[in-house]
Amino acid sequence: MEGVMESADELVKSGAWRRHLRQGVRWLGRGLLDLVYPPACLNCEAPMASPDTLCPQCFARLRPITAPLCPRLGLPFEVSLGPDALSAEALADPPPFGRARAAVIYDDIAGAIVSRLKYGDRPELARFCARLMAGAGRELWQSDPVLVPVPLHRARHLSRRYNQSAELALHLGQLTGLRVDTALVRRTRKTRQQVGLSGDGRQRNVAGAFAVDREAMVRVTDRSIVLVDDVYTTGATTKAVTRALLKGGAGSVDVVTFARVVIGAELPI
Repeated sequence: MEGVMESADELVKSGAWRRHLRQGVRWLGRGLLDLVYPPACLNCEAPMASPDTLCPQCFARLRPITAPLCPRLGLPFEVSLGPDALSAEALADPPPFGRARAAVIYDDIAGAIVSRLKYGDRPELARFCARLMAGAGRELWQSDPVLVPVPLHRARHLSRRYNQSAELALHLGQLTGLRVDTALVRRTRKTRQQVGLSGDGRQRNVAGAFAVDREAMVRVTDRSIVLVDDVYTTGATTKAVTRALLKGGAGSVDVVTFARVVIGAELPI
């Protein structure tokens, strides 16, 4: 009994009881939620033993992006062309960011997850996406960067209730231990949806649409930054945000997304 009391005293003094209490509340909350909404596959909604994942059949249909790939744009190569070989896209239009990495190719499964995350009021899907993104971006974490989500305009943020890129960044920060800064960049004007626009149209749509917070930039001057977004299509948005960050004093900018459009391998977006 005395040993139990000593252990309890040590727990209180260390403050660890607060952590254990939070963990217990989260466990209880998830248990109650599972009773009301039983875990289901994120795509086909088949019953699952645990939440926020895909059933084996749907998971097998995801197409992960792995080496060999373009070191700048992260586009997958069919065969290895050497560690420094760039894709035709990177040579024709060099991006302002250093490297882009994505977890999976944008296809019907990835598209369904992104659509539900972005438009379906399903922020919890970001947990699944972030787990895959953490592995896809492992080489980007070596410089201890700050994770910065691509911002939404205030009006669109209010209508959706949350920014899906911020949800991805926050979960990614928890998995990697990296700092997340959601206030570093803001969208200064409400742009039209990028869906359906041509590559040039997308660039014109977001040109000059982002600005950095000068006071916040002091915290990350000369630091490495990794931009976080859900899908890389033409790169128009991430390039526009990158230019704003570099102009504001960021040391370098890389990009990580859940999915990436690969010509000839994706659905229209």
